[in-house]
Amino acid sequence: MLGSISVSFRYVCFLFVFVFFSSSFETIAQELNQVSGQVFDGESGEPLPGAAIYWENEPSKGTVTDQNGFFWLPVGSLPNNLNISFLGYKLAARTFKDKNELVDLKFFLSPEEVNLSEVVVSERRQDYNVKSTAIGKNEISGDELRRIPALFGEVDLLRSIQLLPGVNTAGEGTTGLFVRGGSSDQNLIQIDGAPIYNPSHFFGFFSVFNPDAVSDVALYKGNIPANFGGRASSLVDISLKEGNTQKLKGSGGIGSISSRLTVDGPLFSEDASFLISARRTYADIFLGLSSDESLKDNQLYFYDLSGKLMWRNGEKNKFTFSTYYGSDYLGLAEQFGLGWNNWINSFEWDRQINDNLFLDVTAYYSFYKYRITVTDEDNGFDWSNYFSESGGKVALTYIPKENTELKFGVHSQLYYFAPVDLQFSDSANIQPFESTTRIGFQNSFFIAGNAELSEKLSVEAGLRWSAYQQIGDGVNYIYENGDPTIDGVVSDTLNYNFGERMQFFDGLEPRVAMRYLLTDGLALKGSYNRNFQYIQVASNSSAGLPIDRWIPAGKYIEPIRSDQVSVGVFKNLNNNKWELSLEGYYRDFRNIIDLKQNADVLFKDNVETEILTGDGWAYGLEFLLRKNVGKTTGWLSYTWSRTYRKIEGINKGLPYNPRFDRPHDLSLVLNHQINERLSLSGTFVYTTGVAVTFPVGSYVLDNQRLPIYDDYRNQSRFPDYHRMDLSLTLKNKDKGRWCKGSWNFSVYNAYGRKNPFSYEFTDIKNNDIKYDASDGLEVFSQRPGVVKTYLFGILPSVTYNFTF
Repeated sequence: MLGSISVSFRYVCFLFVFVFFSSSFETIAQELNQVSGQVFDGESGEPLPGAAIYWENEPSKGTVTDQNGFFWLPVGSLPNNLNISFLGYKLAARTFKDKNELVDLKFFLSPEEVNLSEVVVSERRQDYNVKSTAIGKNEISGDELRRIPALFGEVDLLRSIQLLPGVNTAGEGTTGLFVRGGSSDQNLIQIDGAPIYNPSHFFGFFSVFNPDAVSDVALYKGNIPANFGGRASSLVDISLKEGNTQKLKGSGGIGSISSRLTVDGPLFSEDASFLISARRTYADIFLGLSSDESLKDNQLYFYDLSGKLMWRNGEKNKFTFSTYYGSDYLGLAEQFGLGWNNWINSFEWDRQINDNLFLDVTAYYSFYKYRITVTDEDNGFDWSNYFSESGGKVALTYIPKENTELKFGVHSQLYYFAPVDLQFSDSANIQPFESTTRIGFQNSFFIAGNAELSEKLSVEAGLRWSAYQQIGDGVNYIYENGDPTIDGVVSDTLNYNFGERMQFFDGLEPRVAMRYLLTDGLALKGSYNRNFQYIQVASNSSAGLPIDRWIPAGKYIEPIRSDQVSVGVFKNLNNNKWELSLEGYYRDFRNIIDLKQNADVLFKDNVETEILTGDGWAYGLEFLLRKNVGKTTGWLSYTWSRTYRKIEGINKGLPYNPRFDRPHDLSLVLNHQINERLSLSGTFVYTTGVAVTFPVGSYVLDNQRLPIYDDYRNQSRFPDYHRMDLSLTLKNKDKGRWCKGSWNFSVYNAYGRKNPFSYEFTDIKNNDIKYDASDGLEVFSQRPGVVKTYLFGILPSVTYNFTF
């Protein structure tokens, strides 16, 4: 009874907010008198976000295009000239004499000659960081991404995001993101609206995103819009490029580790386009040429394919289909094999219903699979698993006037976690292990709006109601003490048929952000965000592994709840060429899980016996100074932050730091255009060492020294981490050829810092020899010691990039 009252109350709250927003915007709509249109790049045919639109006699009352190039502007007095400008493009102007001419407006801007004093690396409008309500949001354009020095000469999207304030890493060579105190599984990473569950290649050394196919990326770590949900910490929204609608083009690169190729162009007509991108490493080819028989038959590679189709059906409809497939494989001769695959598909339909109402429909499917094979007559096994998410989202956007927007819709998701399949060799005499199926079904309803209440005050508010249920086919275990973490003794099992409800959770997720202009170039912002997360990873590793086990909320595991408050000051300097921001945040977590000491979650169906639940909190300050225009561009970021967990049964019930707690994090990114052909890039990073648990002693068992740990977790730290990367790009002379190229010379870890990857506490042999009376032999003496492993010294790479 109480449950039904709670659900009904949430319905009433959501309906009240919906009616309030609808009635408010209906009143505003009655005053409608505006012009709308769309702005495109004249060469590629792609929409131009951030272009300035204004009437010539009222330049101070203009607007900018949205991410799809659309704009809305009050009509004003006619006749008049409508001007369209964008930095790096020629000014466009068109004269209108009466309102009948203001129908289905389209503008195609032509690029200007590149001026080295005004190199632009950001496609946002210049005052976006001050005038918008966005807080805790960072963007990187595809062009800016490709300028950053890279590991093995391969530009990496997620590693570039790690250079932004508020984002930590788990260590050297990993692409896992830890945003404002959240773990890596608390980030929603999506490609054109479709989530990806393992966004890495080579165990985290590379991310799955081919930089040539990426249009732009936005990181939301503060005020996540209400139309997104499902994760507790952040949203990484990645958009693939649309193909060029004017002519066939291509780009690619040949590197020391991998090569890539991207081709795009019109498809049948200027209303349709395609893009195909492929990338592959070839370490396995070099291994096959080795004279060392122990290496010759090994395999180590990854490849990925991505594509996008776009079709405009008339003036009002646009359809896009995006797909991605990636595969990794590590094989040691015929003895061991580990492989994993991602396959993602996304379909989007954008329709302009009228000048003020827009429909966005998205359907997607995300699939992930891994398999481990060990070939051994006595101890061999075959272990595989897969899981998927299918979903659909329908959103309506209503824009009654300039700087005012209302968005509402529904998002449905189906999670399917297949049983773990573990088969042993026939001679092992071990029964095969198979877990039960886990299925989750989630529906979310959202409504959000933003409006300028005055010249100084702008507000963005939203409400999301998420309703999740675990459904059959499945099993719930009943424990003798009612608590699976005490002794794990099962007294009974409850079996559920397909589609039958096993557990239900729901919650309201309010979101609000405000911006107040102190002066024309100085703003004060604040936001509050609540998020629920209904699936999470149970793993002994904080860095993220291909075999990580995702656990949906159920009878013994409640969804994560995250509440965040953030405030910030934003300032533009030197005529908007510089952006300066200082943000502070406090985040509270509920129902965070962690594993018991020596827990086993990979080979247990009832994983709740290995999991402990508690709370967490994080707080910090983030500083960002960014330059987007000029010969020298880049940013300087510094973050001071602390992250804590408090879970009964861990660290004697006292607060402790998770591994990714790093109080100090400094990043410097610089790009300098020396001349038209030569550019130099560099990054420098410095962070506090990760929190770890070191042994307090050791003992010898069967001639092997084993560590002893106390009951306290992560009381020690690795040494501080720092590194510098450098990159030099030399363009070939432009002789009017159809193919243009450039050479990139990169050095990762330029001064050879030996940052620790791991420490092993073991016996170390000395140089002196002593007599062992037990067996009458002379042996090297040994002592307890520590062996440090680091991954990279100075690592140079060369890549040839080309376009045609």
